[in-house]
Amino acid sequence: MESNVKFTAEEALDFHASGRPGKIEIVATKPMATQRDLSLAYSPGVAVPVEAIAADPGKAYDLTAKGNLVAVISNGTAILGLGNLGALASKPVMEGKAVLFKRFADVDSIDLEVATEDADAFINAVALLEPSFGGINLEDIAAPDCFRIEAALKERMNIPVFHDDQHGTAIITAAGLINACHLTNRKMKDVKVVCNGAGAAAIACTELIKAMGVANNNVIMCDRKGVIHKGRDDLDQWKSAHAVDTDARTLGEALVGADVFLGLSAAGALKPDMVVAMAPQPIIFAMANPDPEILPEDAKAARPDAIIATGRSDYPNQVNNVLGFPFIFRGALDVRATAINEEMKIAAATALAALAREAVPEEVAAAYGGKSQSFGPDYIIPAPFDPRLIEIVPIAVAEAAMRTGVAQKPIEDMDAYRTALRARLNPTASVLSLAFEAARLNPKRVLFAEGDEPNVLRAAIAFKEGGYGTPVLIGREDVREKLAELGVENPGDYEVLNSRNSPLVGRAVDFVYGKRQRCGMLRREVERMVNQDRNTFAAAMLALGEGDAMITGTTRPFSQSLAQVRTVVDDEAGGTPFGISIVVGRQRTVLIADTAVTERPTAEQYAAIAIRAAAFARRMGQEPRVAFVSYTTFGNPPGRHIEELRDAVKLLDTIVTDFEYEGEMGPDVALNHEAQTKFYPFSRLTGPANILIMPGLQSANISAKLMRAISAESVLGPYLVGMALPVQIAPMTASSSDLVTLAVLAAGGADAIRRPKAKKA
Repeated sequence: MESNVKFTAEEALDFHASGRPGKIEIVATKPMATQRDLSLAYSPGVAVPVEAIAADPGKAYDLTAKGNLVAVISNGTAILGLGNLGALASKPVMEGKAVLFKRFADVDSIDLEVATEDADAFINAVALLEPSFGGINLEDIAAPDCFRIEAALKERMNIPVFHDDQHGTAIITAAGLINACHLTNRKMKDVKVVCNGAGAAAIACTELIKAMGVANNNVIMCDRKGVIHKGRDDLDQWKSAHAVDTDARTLGEALVGADVFLGLSAAGALKPDMVVAMAPQPIIFAMANPDPEILPEDAKAARPDAIIATGRSDYPNQVNNVLGFPFIFRGALDVRATAINEEMKIAAATALAALAREAVPEEVAAAYGGKSQSFGPDYIIPAPFDPRLIEIVPIAVAEAAMRTGVAQKPIEDMDAYRTALRARLNPTASVLSLAFEAARLNPKRVLFAEGDEPNVLRAAIAFKEGGYGTPVLIGREDVREKLAELGVENPGDYEVLNSRNSPLVGRAVDFVYGKRQRCGMLRREVERMVNQDRNTFAAAMLALGEGDAMITGTTRPFSQSLAQVRTVVDDEAGGTPFGISIVVGRQRTVLIADTAVTERPTAEQYAAIAIRAAAFARRMGQEPRVAFVSYTTFGNPPGRHIEELRDAVKLLDTIVTDFEYEGEMGPDVALNHEAQTKFYPFSRLTGPANILIMPGLQSANISAKLMRAISAESVLGPYLVGMALPVQIAPMTASSSDLVTLAVLAAGGADAIRRPKAKKA
């Protein structure tokens, strides 16, 4: 798994060190506020489940976290591409793996680093942990010990044991191979494969494709010494299992007439002349990281008919392990599997291949620059952020586990299971990830108005190094010096616009004066504003097309920044700007509006905000359900200042809308569908609200800031909607990471919507 996303060493260290060090924490899933809570959680209440589990060990899955808990375990002998750096140095990687388990499949995970290079000691240590976990994910263990360790643990443990470095790569590769064969009218049993590399991943890939039908004598494996053939006497048991009778002795000789190249070796190992010698429509998996065995453009130059996959995200057909391991464990855990067997791996590969042949969802296509992603030579493997993965792969794995008898708790209702899988993940998290992917594939110029502030500079560096676009820094003469102080090697690569001496100042003054000359402003006032106020100058640059989006806000209050921007940038025609704060919870996202602009909206403004917020929610992957929130629910208790909310609902009743809305209601009811159906069966909402239209700016802003300050949830924004040009104003407390997110969303135009039509009489 590899990405072309760039970042500085300082940014990576700051990411891991800022706030609470590391990337994971333990969060209680039950209330722990009172003495009674603690008595139930620990002594004496805990004695009851202890006795229940002692009587029936299977109860551990019902009464503890075991059934959704995976250990990510390493001894650090093969960390990424860095080699043997030891168990402790592997901890950031293992924490990262735990984060991916949670992010993609809602699997809880704990990293464990075992300080031994003795395979037997490692095996004994891990095997003794079986009571604690529902599964074991082995990671970054050097060959050949990884083979011994996995085989021994699978034999000794009655829970799934999976070495992702081996099998994750193999499963994604097999999925791609299925589809490449489909496109080229080949049958798996007939293809001739050359595998360059004989490490853990290479051997796992070879074993899996053989299990899927590739003939043993049709696979030639090569290591650093050349072809692994039966005449060699220097092979260990894992290599010798794939030795064949052949006259070929070099990679080049082996590739003559070959259908498939599997590369798990080193950059540059596959030469263009070797590609020319392959069979028609050669299938090339060049998976060395960070640089493949051959660059796709070089392979295409040699053979335009080739189908090519790599481990990199900046080329089509990325072999990315995150497509596999989270979802494979999800399915295995949900049926309480005792193992992850070959049939389950094949089921996962087959499901992934089938998913790539289906129509691609709009949000995935949008993330890839709006390009039409459809099954073909450049799309044989699903995109990593395809929202359908969470249901497609776990179901296939669970069904295979049940077929092969390793499932201790078979699933009786697959439709209900599919629904439960969909509910496990917050779609907004996927959409935000897709937004970053879209930014990388369609980079824009973003104006950073406060371009000499350290926090803004860090965000600009991250934006540029991440490949999301070009930051244009509005600042003074010392901006590049500050970039150098922050560790930028080539500050001259950054574009800086100085409002005092930029050749664009004259155009900016002309533009702003043209807009404001009939609003009481003299030209010299405009000149002073453009020269001295970075927001005015940056907004003028945006209006004049010198940037695609603008971000500001960290040095002055939101309202002041907005007033300055609105001097230059118009409101959207027929609309009123407003702010949406995005509260991203573990399982769901709630949007709060208006958190930024209008102190007490009119009924018409409330209705307009609801319409725009609903469209925004759809862009965030949500099916919008709007609640107009108050301290009173449908008049109980009687209250003041609620007529505007009621009138907004009546106004929406006259408009053709494509979303649910209801109100006025308290937030405790709006967010609790059970309470809605029990006490207010007439409510039009079919689920908990995910958009809260607040009764005024004070309540909205205070609510969002309170959640940001005291909640463990992530609060993004406010995101400014309704300006004629893409402008985002960050809160003064925004971190550099917050600024990057706002810049990406601004550049992506996430607030583009269609306006509703009035209902016909």
